[in-house]
Amino acid sequence: MALNVAAGTETLHAASFADSDAVQDLIVGVVHHIYTVLSTIVFTVSIGTAGDTFDLGIIGHDHHAGAGSNATTMIIAQVVAVAGQTFVFNDKFSMNGFGAAAYTEPLSTAAEGVTIAAQGGTLQRYVCEPLDGDVTLDMHVTYIDQNNA
Repeated sequence: MALNVAAGTETLHAASFADSDAVQDLIVGVVHHIYTVLSTIVFTVSIGTAGDTFDLGIIGHDHHAGAGSNATTMIIAQVVAVAGQTFVFNDKFSMNGFGAAAYTEPLSTAAEGVTIAAQGGTLQRYVCEPLDGDVTLDMHVTYIDQNNA
């Protein structure tokens, strides 16, 4: 049976990524979608030196910084990578598929808040990024996709 992903649906998704040593998109937003991340599991395959790190973050519009801030990385977690160990991020959070339509930042009124829900801006992504060139990671993300198109 095919999965119904039409407007008005809510579906559970899981995605896995092996041997990543660069920025890896875990979720690529779609306009009028809301994503609720349930869990992100990151296994450190290898590191270069002790103290190497990786970030989990959302790349998207910064509602504080203003114009030209459509590719800002908002860090959710920064983790020291330890070879052979697993990091589990179980804190739930939601993100829009796209950012807000233009307004004058910072966000300060209910009317501006409505533009966030309308998602008339630019693409948002949930990413895992090794911050040191010798970090290699396996990742698995589980999330709910609410299609409000």
